[in-house]
Amino acid sequence: MFRRFHVRANTILKLREAVSDRLLISGREAQVRFLAASASAQPKEQDGKKASQQKKEAESNKGDSKSFGLNLFRGQISSDQVFPFPEVLSPEQRQELQELVDPTAKFFEEVNDAAKNDTLEKVEDHTLKGLCELGAFGLQVPQELGGLGLTNTQYARLVEIVGAHDLGVGITLGAHQSIGFKGILLFGNTQQREKYLPRVASGEDMAAFCLTEPASGSDASSIKTRAVPSEDGSHYVLNGSKIWISNGGLAEVFTVFAQCPVTDERTGETKDKVTAFIVERRFGGVTSGPPEKKMGIKASNTAEVYFEDVKVPAENVLGGVGGGFKVAMNILNNGRFGMAAALSGTMRYCISKAVDHAANRTQFGKKIETYGAIQEKIARMTMMHYVTESMAYMISGNMDQGSTEFQIEAAISKIFASECAWFCADEAIQVLGGMGYMKDCGVERVMRDLRIFRIFEGTNDILRLFISLTGIQYAGSQLKELQKALANPTANFGLLVGAGAKRAKRLVGMPTGDVSLAKFVHPDLAGPADKTAKSVDAFGGVIEDLLLKYNKRIIDEQFILKRLADAAIDIYGMVAILSRASRSIECNYVSAAHEKMMVEVWCNEAAQRIKTNLHEATDGKSKKNFDKMGTIAKEVVGNGGVFHRNALGF
Repeated sequence: MFRRFHVRANTILKLREAVSDRLLISGREAQVRFLAASASAQPKEQDGKKASQQKKEAESNKGDSKSFGLNLFRGQISSDQVFPFPEVLSPEQRQELQELVDPTAKFFEEVNDAAKNDTLEKVEDHTLKGLCELGAFGLQVPQELGGLGLTNTQYARLVEIVGAHDLGVGITLGAHQSIGFKGILLFGNTQQREKYLPRVASGEDMAAFCLTEPASGSDASSIKTRAVPSEDGSHYVLNGSKIWISNGGLAEVFTVFAQCPVTDERTGETKDKVTAFIVERRFGGVTSGPPEKKMGIKASNTAEVYFEDVKVPAENVLGGVGGGFKVAMNILNNGRFGMAAALSGTMRYCISKAVDHAANRTQFGKKIETYGAIQEKIARMTMMHYVTESMAYMISGNMDQGSTEFQIEAAISKIFASECAWFCADEAIQVLGGMGYMKDCGVERVMRDLRIFRIFEGTNDILRLFISLTGIQYAGSQLKELQKALANPTANFGLLVGAGAKRAKRLVGMPTGDVSLAKFVHPDLAGPADKTAKSVDAFGGVIEDLLLKYNKRIIDEQFILKRLADAAIDIYGMVAILSRASRSIECNYVSAAHEKMMVEVWCNEAAQRIKTNLHEATDGKSKKNFDKMGTIAKEVVGNGGVFHRNALGF
C-alpha cells in the first residue's frame, strides 16, 4: 500500500511543480488581458455597505466557484447554474413580457423597413421615433429613472425579436444600452445614474462605448488616449481618438477609456492606468468623422470619434480612477448574452426562409424538402438554433438569479451564436439557390450583417484564448491545494490517495466514476447524458496532463488552447440542451419528443468532436502538424503572400 502511495505522491509532486511558479497565467498574456482580467472584476454597488459585504463573500469563496464553465476545467460538474433549466420569471414578469412581445414584433413587421435602412445606410427617423415610444432605448434602466426596468431574461426575449428582423437596428440599440451606457448602470453612483439614465432611456441622448483605437484592438492596455487631471483637481483634460465606434456620429453621451496618471500612495510612484469617463458632446472638443462604409450593418452609424482638450468634470470618472479596465470587462461580459439571444432570432428567420422554400420548391418531381441533402441542412440549422437559444436563456437566467460568475459561459455563447448564425445564413442561401443570392430575398443582407459578430465585442479568436486560459487558471488553483496537502502528507493521506487514484484511472483510459449527470437529467436522456459526463471527465484529465507537460508555457500553445476552447464550447452546449430538454420532457411539452431527438443527435456528434479535439491537444503527431503550420505561415508572411509558384511556373 505504501508503495502505491509513493507512486501516486510522485505523480502529485509533478503537479506541485506545475503550479509552483504561479502557472496561473502571468505576464506574457498581454494579448488576452483585454478579456481575461474580467474573471474577478465585479461592478460597484451604490450601497457601499452592500459592496463591502459582497467583497467579503467573494474573498471567502475565492477558491471555489459555482460556474459550470470554470469547474469543467477541473473535470467536475457544478450543477447549480445549469440544472434545472432556469425558470426566473414571476407570473407578473411573464405577463409584462407577453404584453411587450406582440407590439414589438408588430413594429418591426409593419413600421421598420430593414431593406430600406440598409439602402439608406441609416435607421429612418420615424423608426427611431417609434422605438423611443416603445421604450426600446431604456429596456433595463430602472422604471424610477425612466426605463422599462426589464430583467435580463425579458431583455433577451425582446432583442431576439430585433435580431430576427434587422441587425442594423439591433446594433444601434445594442451599442446604446448593451455597452454604451451599461457602465453607468453597473458602476454609476447615485448622482451619475440620476443625471444620465433618464436622458439615455428616453432616447433623448444616444450613447456610445469608446475603447478601440488604431493601435489598440484586443489589447486594451495599449490605448493612447490620455486624461490628465487639472491642477485644482476639478476636471480632466481628455485628448485622443477612437475608431469604429457604433453610434459614434450620433451619440451625445460616451463611455470613454483613457490612460490616466495614478500615484501609488505607498510607493509614491506614478503609473498610467486605464480609467473610464462619462463624456458629453456638450463639453466641447468632441467631434466625429463621417459614417464608415461597411460590408454590413449599414443602417448603424459607425464613425471615428475625436477628443481635443475636452474638459471632463472629475465627478464623471466612472468606477474609480484606474478602474477602467474592470469597467470595460464587466460591460462586455454583461452584454454578451444579449448577442446570443439576438442571433437566435436571426437564425430563426433564416430557418423560416429556407423551410418555406424547401416546402414549396419542386425538383425532379418531388418537393426538395424530401431529399436527404436538404433535410440535413434544415436539421443542422435547427439544432444549432436550439443550442444557441438554450445557452442565451440559461445565461440570462443565471444573471437574473444573481450569479456573477458567467464570464466563460458568456464568451462561449458569443462564439457559438456568431458562428452558427453565419452557418445558418449560408445554408439558407444554399437551400434557396439562386433566389437566395438575390437582394430582394433578404438573406444576403442578413449574411453581410452577420459577419461582424465574430469580430466585435471580443474577436472569437481572442475569446477562445480567454476561455482556455481562464479555465486553466482555475484548474491550476486546485492543484495548489494538492501542493499544500503534500506539505503534510500524513494528515492529508485520503486527499492525496484519491487524487492519485483518479489520475491512475485516467492514464489507463478508465472513467474516474466521479462525474455523472444521472440525477440531474431526465431518464429518457440517459444516453446523451452519459456521453456528456464522460466528455467532462476526459476534458479534466487532458487539462491536468497539459499542465504537467507545459506548466506556464501553456499560454504560448495557441493551437492547443483553441482545441480546448472548442471542446469546452461543445460540452457547455450539450449541458444546456440536456437541461432544457429534461424540462420539456418533465413538463410534457408538445415539442418534447422533437427536442429529445435533437439532443441525441447533437450530443452524439459533439462527443465525437470533443474526442477529436482532446486527442489533437495531446497527440504528438498533431503537435508536429501544428509546428509545421506555424512554419508554413511564417514562410508565407516572410514572402508577402503565397510561397509556392504558380502551377504553370509563370
